[in-house]
Amino acid sequence: MAALIWLIVGILLVVAEVLSGDFVLVMLGAAALAAAGVSALGAGDLVSMLVFAVSSVGLIVGARPFVKKRLQLGSGIRMHHEALLGSRAIALSQVDEHGGQVKIGGETWSARTLDGSVVEAGEAVTVVEISGAMAVVIAAV
Repeated sequence: MAALIWLIVGILLVVAEVLSGDFVLVMLGAAALAAAGVSALGAGDLVSMLVFAVSSVGLIVGARPFVKKRLQLGSGIRMHHEALLGSRAIALSQVDEHGGQVKIGGETWSARTLDGSVVEAGEAVTVVEISGAMAVVIAAV
């Protein structure tokens, strides 16, 4: 019976982690699952609680910082507007420091030049910045 209770607590903590995202509940959930495991193997309640306590502290102190750091560093894949930086685009109209339009990866964007130069329609440009909904570009080299 104790193994079932530990199992339920562990699963509930892991599920609750999905809502919080702070990696504390998942560590406690994993510790509860470890306690469920030793309890299912026949260990007493005191041993199960000790396994839970030691596992909780070990996971929170040892594994949590590593997991958080790894996820904060990301996978190296640039997302959203960051993925556009450095990409090539084609000017659809004349682009200058005041505005114009470019096509980036099949999408039409408002654009302006970074350095005040003028890019004619049909010329290639490089995206150097995204400022709101506007691409900031320079003439492609």
